[in-house]
Amino acid sequence: MPVSADTLLRTLRRRSAPTPTSPTVVGLDDFAWRRGHRYGTIVCDLEQRRTIDLLADREIGTVMAWPKDHPTIQIVCRDRGGGYREAATKGAPQARQIADRWHLLENASAAFLDIVRRHMRHLRRAVASGDVDSKRLSAVEKRQWKGWLRRDEVNEKVRTLHRSGTALKAIARTTGLSRQTVRRIVRGARDDVFRSRESTLDRWSYRLESEWSAGCQNGTELWRRLRAAGFTGSLRVVSEWRTRKRRSVRTAGDYPPPLRMPSARMIARLLTTVRACKGEETVRLIAAIETASPAIVKARNLLDGFAALISAKQVDRLDPWLGDAAQSEMSAFAEGIAADKVAVAAVIEMWSNGQTEGQVTKLKLVKRQMYGRAKVDLLRARLVATG
Repeated sequence: MPVSADTLLRTLRRRSAPTPTSPTVVGLDDFAWRRGHRYGTIVCDLEQRRTIDLLADREIGTVMAWPKDHPTIQIVCRDRGGGYREAATKGAPQARQIADRWHLLENASAAFLDIVRRHMRHLRRAVASGDVDSKRLSAVEKRQWKGWLRRDEVNEKVRTLHRSGTALKAIARTTGLSRQTVRRIVRGARDDVFRSRESTLDRWSYRLESEWSAGCQNGTELWRRLRAAGFTGSLRVVSEWRTRKRRSVRTAGDYPPPLRMPSARMIARLLTTVRACKGEETVRLIAAIETASPAIVKARNLLDGFAALISAKQVDRLDPWLGDAAQSEMSAFAEGIAADKVAVAAVIEMWSNGQTEGQVTKLKLVKRQMYGRAKVDLLRARLVATG
């Protein structure tokens, strides 16, 4: 067509005004114009399974004005952000709000992780006793251990200054650290000795334990069997696992378990996954943590109970759960659930915000096709006008 790109864009922008609709079930979620800085709002018709409008920001006033112009709305599915809750309450007081199930479970997991982080210093003293035998460390772990010794000196200096009443800003100037790092040290979030990263062997741990128990304890043979089952990792990864396993079995009676203290995130993961697929050393670690910190065990049980009632949609168990959680370290999370109780109890409905999340994924794809440079009118034209 003998037409310039600018002319085509102007034509699209003239058609970018949303078509008047009368939705009854809508989903609200945010998307990033620039991650961590500026966000917009996507509005989806969950019955028609399509995006019906894009808003330039996620301010309460902007979001609240949209449902006011659409009085036919009966149900609003949203995430647990306080801004969307207030906007939906004021903009569509006649509508029933439904909290997103995925966000409920994600918020619960984040609350449990925060509890584990707060207990890390106590766990390290009670479980690992601060003793690390360098003979049982790999070369990478030895480097991490030496780096932690240097880092611990700085941590202790920061904690001493904080105990003396020095402000965080003054501590940052004195030590040369950023205020964020100082804050993490004071909160006990920088005490992990060994960095725990996700391994390609994580999803094969049950198979490895089974092969080991069956008598196959040769690294190369283990790797061959895993490779035949679909494993794509290298021989070195399996050989290192075999070496650590042999050291663990050989020295289990000579050293107080466990030797290595994982990160808070790894501990939270170990405590909330099935124990049957874990090795002997990991099982000993979990048992030691549960003995050292009953508060973490209680929080873990509350997390499991909340996940079960949300997954099974047994909202009649929500009030007893809130009563139990109020007397535990999950109380802050429970207060947030109680404040949003009506929307949380509405998870028994057939609607959820999962469909809206899928539309956000499509929006990201279209935005990246335009190198992220499209304004809201052009982005609306490509998403709303095309259905």
